[in-house]
Amino acid sequence: MDAVQKTMSVFSLDLGPLKEPLGFIRILEWVFTIFAFATTGGYSGKTHFTVTCGQEVKDVEPVFNYPFRLSDHPYKIPLCNGSTSNNTYLQGDFSSSSEFFVCVGVFGFLYCTATLILYLGYQNVYRQTSRGPIIDLLLTAAFAFLWLVSSSAWGKGLTDVKYATNPEHLMNSCNNLTCKAAEYPSMGRLNASVIFGFLNLILWAGNCWFIYKETPFHKDPNPPAIIEEGGAPGP
Repeated sequence: MDAVQKTMSVFSLDLGPLKEPLGFIRILEWVFTIFAFATTGGYSGKTHFTVTCGQEVKDVEPVFNYPFRLSDHPYKIPLCNGSTSNNTYLQGDFSSSSEFFVCVGVFGFLYCTATLILYLGYQNVYRQTSRGPIIDLLLTAAFAFLWLVSSSAWGKGLTDVKYATNPEHLMNSCNNLTCKAAEYPSMGRLNASVIFGFLNLILWAGNCWFIYKETPFHKDPNPPAIIEEGGAPGP
């Protein structure tokens, strides 16, 4: 209880850091991180092709969703004799890359939230010692690396998802039936997620420089001149 009261006693809200690159870029990271994992998690889509039996056209609409374990989604292809085929499955499991990407986004969001509270409410504590900026620099650099890896992996995974759900590819399972590709899955939201991932990479990597300037490793190129007591400044 005493620790909580002591912590609250040093809290002092100051929006000044938001006008500096350190706080402003962190706000951008917070926003783009939300966009990155929100456009991936919760996605649901469907692909569409048709089976022609004489004058009758029958629709087949396989569905898929996050985390893109495509083999979990069976669908049936209607046969021209009035029956339906056994369950047919979309092929591929791309959950590892998509879940890794969303995980990096969620933890990045939590870290941005925590550091924004630190910047705006505990700026004096943050700059009181060199430990805070150094830890911040290391974690920000780690997240920049994670954004690089996760965005690259998810970009490759998304390419595979597009191929596996392409109606022209799915027509191979029609055998002797007359099939035709129809509506393609809407992938705009997933394309945006990859873009947001690489934008986060740029933001987090660029922010390392401004955090580095807060650490003792950065030396001021123009240190103030020191005037000895009782002396006069040089010409």
